[in-house]
Amino acid sequence: MNDETNIAADAQATEPAPNAVVTGESSSLPPEELESFGKELIAAIKTVYDPEIPVDIFELGLIYKVDVADNKDVTIDMTLTAPGCPVAGEMPGMVKDALAVVPGIGEVAVNMVFDPPWTPDRMSEEAKLELNMF
Repeated sequence: MNDETNIAADAQATEPAPNAVVTGESSSLPPEELESFGKELIAAIKTVYDPEIPVDIFELGLIYKVDVADNKDVTIDMTLTAPGCPVAGEMPGMVKDALAVVPGIGEVAVNMVFDPPWTPDRMSEEAKLELNMF
């Protein structure tokens, strides 16, 4: 399946962060199964917070892509608010640990990417509201 599927941020049906997608680029999972699994992945990712900002990394727009393979191995492309972020070395492990609770998940790889660079425009409306950025 090559189509990118936008995933609701969590079970409360909040709006997803801009550009955040779960894909099945390396998967032939049925779309319903990919969507359901994607929702579980996003819910787990939303438990990870930037230690300096009281908003989860998904709503901050730090997750660029979540790719799910047939065997439910997961590859995540994510960024940081700044390349010199003090938790740069810890953040991939924090994401992997959060995803470990998702039933049926396979291996998890977290790639740090800095292109395109993160900007506040990637934040969800919820995150902007939380941070009084209107």
